[in-house]
Amino acid sequence: MTDHGPQPVERELPTEEARDLISLVRELIEREIKPRAAEEEAAGHFPRELFTLLSESGLLGLVQPEEFGGGDQPYEVYLQVLEELAAARLTVGLGVSVHTLACHALARYGSKEQLAEHLPAMLGGGLLGAYCLSEPSSGSDAAGLTTRATRDGDTWTLQGTKAWITHGGIADFYTVLARTGPERTRGISAFLVPADTPGLSAAAPEHKMGMAGSPTAQIHLDGVRVPDARRIGEEGQGFAIALSALDAGRLGIAACAVGVAQAALDEALAYTAQRRQFGRPIADFQGLRFMLADMATQIEAGRALYLSAARLRDAGRPFSKQAAMAKLFCTDAAMRITTDAVQLLGGYGYTVDFPVERYMREAKVLQIVEGTNQIQRVVIARALAGPETG
Repeated sequence: MTDHGPQPVERELPTEEARDLISLVRELIEREIKPRAAEEEAAGHFPRELFTLLSESGLLGLVQPEEFGGGDQPYEVYLQVLEELAAARLTVGLGVSVHTLACHALARYGSKEQLAEHLPAMLGGGLLGAYCLSEPSSGSDAAGLTTRATRDGDTWTLQGTKAWITHGGIADFYTVLARTGPERTRGISAFLVPADTPGLSAAAPEHKMGMAGSPTAQIHLDGVRVPDARRIGEEGQGFAIALSALDAGRLGIAACAVGVAQAALDEALAYTAQRRQFGRPIADFQGLRFMLADMATQIEAGRALYLSAARLRDAGRPFSKQAAMAKLFCTDAAMRITTDAVQLLGGYGYTVDFPVERYMREAKVLQIVEGTNQIQRVVIARALAGPETG
């Protein structure tokens, strides 16, 4: 590697503790993630033992309260940890983001009794979570969900199917959104459902073009009985809880996208520095240098955008529009950057011998999950021009 090859990202971090955290994460990545990432992704292996290590290391609860075993870190620090993890292996970065999403409802809306009973194990007890909002016929129209929860005294019975569930079939708990009333947005409630509850089962994992190591599956709820003590928030508050979780989750996807893009740029820089044609490194050719410059600029812009939105969240200010902007920009940029990385490596970029083809396939899903980028444009436009009148 030359002085002008890939370099570690210079991060703006608010505290010495945060700088130590990033150093710890980088050491863990070099030791536990990078050496096996390509092989395990090719084999479709989910690194459950690694997530146990992340849990024990406090990396699954960075943004949660310290009194329940969390790290009490601001979102701007947590997201940069996510970026580092995603750059090493998206299955890991996205997995941490999804687990954080699954914990969000309880951590923010749970009662004191619920927090004390459940949150410590969810953050540091080796558990893995999943988030169940989407359904086979209810994706972008989240309020159109039909999974139903029927109350009988102090018990709810859940019936329906959830779709596109990351960690489906391997999670220890599921945060499930279900219909408890006729109103579209005010008739939905949230429930914390253990994976071993009778009647809960997972379909076979989906066969995806990327992220083979991260299982995505339908979850079937066939007469699943859940005590009212596991209902999170007020009855009918579930849709508001879901939107709150998605705002934060979209920042996680933005950070993951920047991580994948950074990994692709690093690979392109290393390759163009050593690949020689016409008697000199191909990084000398202006056309390719301009591609690298554009890639780096998009990464810096995306990172600044997601950090700006995170700082709004940390300050307790509204950030929904900025979260949508960050998710939109960062994931679209990741798709362009990974495509350009494949082009810069030429024929080698199209082979599995180099990781850029994997990055390109992985980047695509980030434009879809947690609200497609078309939905992000709807959110942004509504914030700018108000609701549609038609």
